[in-house]
Amino acid sequence: MNADQWITLLAAIVGGALRVGAPFLFVSLGECLTEKSGRINLGLEGVLVLSAMASFGGAYLSGSPWVGVLCGALAGAALASLHAGLCSLPGVNDVATGIALMLLGTGLAFYLGKPLIQPQAPQLPALALGQWSSSPAVQAALQVNALLPLGLVLAGLMSWAFANTRMGLLVRLAGDSADAARALGYSVGGIRWAATAGGGLIAGLGGASLTLFYPGSWNEGISSGQGLIAVALVIFARWSPLRCVGAAALFGGAGAIGPALQSVGIGWGYHLFNTVPYGLTLLILVITCRPGSVAAGSPGELSSR
Repeated sequence: MNADQWITLLAAIVGGALRVGAPFLFVSLGECLTEKSGRINLGLEGVLVLSAMASFGGAYLSGSPWVGVLCGALAGAALASLHAGLCSLPGVNDVATGIALMLLGTGLAFYLGKPLIQPQAPQLPALALGQWSSSPAVQAALQVNALLPLGLVLAGLMSWAFANTRMGLLVRLAGDSADAARALGYSVGGIRWAATAGGGLIAGLGGASLTLFYPGSWNEGISSGQGLIAVALVIFARWSPLRCVGAAALFGGAGAIGPALQSVGIGWGYHLFNTVPYGLTLLILVITCRPGSVAAGSPGELSSR
């Protein structure tokens, strides 16, 4: 490849990391908030798919992509709140409930979204980061999601709040020691309910990113397991919102390798490169989840289960 092709390839990978990584960022931040409170939500795949459908439907019916974003966030919060309510019942297991909610969310999305497969909804505006280049390919590659700055701000705010605010410290207390939180007179169930619902709302923004920016349409295979991958991503980020940004960019870049190679005319192994995010997920789980050991940064209530 010549120099221009290398620049185009690198720009496509960076741009892909920003585009593909945006849903990963929002879903991982949502799961980070949920797990910091001591609860696991494996239903995030259902949250992501349902919010993606709700976002597309809201934008299509209202004519405004921002109304679609709101609909997606509310749909994510609603399904996550159902998860929180069920998990607050005696003897209910977080993991089993999350799997059930994943099936419910995807089933509802597929059923309610049937009429939305063909129509086109208004899309979120793009931020042009490639104006420094005269190459149309570079300019096109660096068109990024208008929600991405919100995700970066959320990551910073969450990191600051966990360390410096009363609510953030309460979320961490509930996640590290439920008994200590109860001894101080706080409702562990209430804290976890709020954190789970808030996590679903944030994850819902990831669904909006899928259907209202990239790939910008609604279909039943829109997520490709990103909600489940985000759980591994949180472990990889060691439950740090700021590290979730880097982890989301890494996974997004891995997912962008195949399309980036196609953009410079290399089509061999396209489907093989599409498996990179899943292979990376497996590798991370093998490295970080060892029997008898606790991952650094893990909330105490999660490691005690």
